[in-house]
Amino acid sequence: MRKLAFVATSVLFVSSCMPPGAGQGGAGGSTFSAILPFVAIFALFYFLIIRPQQRQSRERKQMLAEVKRGDSIVTTGGIYGRVINVDGNDLTVEIAKGINIKMARSGISEKVDSAAADGKSKGGG
Repeated sequence: MRKLAFVATSVLFVSSCMPPGAGQGGAGGSTFSAILPFVAIFALFYFLIIRPQQRQSRERKQMLAEVKRGDSIVTTGGIYGRVINVDGNDLTVEIAKGINIKMARSGISEKVDSAAADGKSKGGG
């Protein structure tokens, strides 16, 4: 990604340093050379910021849709727990033996394997 950013910046710098009218004909060439940096900057933003963000959003939606009973999760508040009931967008999560909380599906930060969740809750502190 850094190489792409370096190449794009170099192209913008070199294109801005070229003398006007060198092999170009009239106003048509100057309009194109004026728009070229904006197109390059938009392409750079698209590939470095917009596309990765869209991919992360798509993966998060898929992860939230796949949460089911028995999954070990981490909430956005950092609490480890195990899903014991799913009712639409509401989940009942067991955070300790006999302690259940009701939370929204969107409050899940990530799914973890159950061995990692058990190790965190028993060996913490």
